[in-house]
Amino acid sequence: MPVMLPTIMKNLFSKPDTRLYPVEERILYPQVRGHVEFNSDKCIFCSLCAKRCPADAIEVDRDSKTLTFQPFRCIVCAACVEGCPKDAIAVVEKWHAPEYEKTSEVHQGAVG
Repeated sequence: MPVMLPTIMKNLFSKPDTRLYPVEERILYPQVRGHVEFNSDKCIFCSLCAKRCPADAIEVDRDSKTLTFQPFRCIVCAACVEGCPKDAIAVVEKWHAPEYEKTSEVHQGAVG
């Protein structure tokens, strides 16, 4: 017990090491990998992003102009961002809210 007394006293009179999450959000560090977002208005559905994706998280159907993205397969390596010729893909430095089911994002382009 006497060995622990300095630690107990230090913890009693110091600030907590945790943060109050909903009130105080965590500050993101530079170059943090958040999540991938698509801009279907800029996308020309060339499928270069799908070819460069090592996790096969992106599927592009050029005929129906749809891009299907599976965020749970994505490893946020940003290879798709580097391969996009129209800058239609971006890595946003913010995390997704937790989800309870594995869903796919379907991005539809203007058919015509």
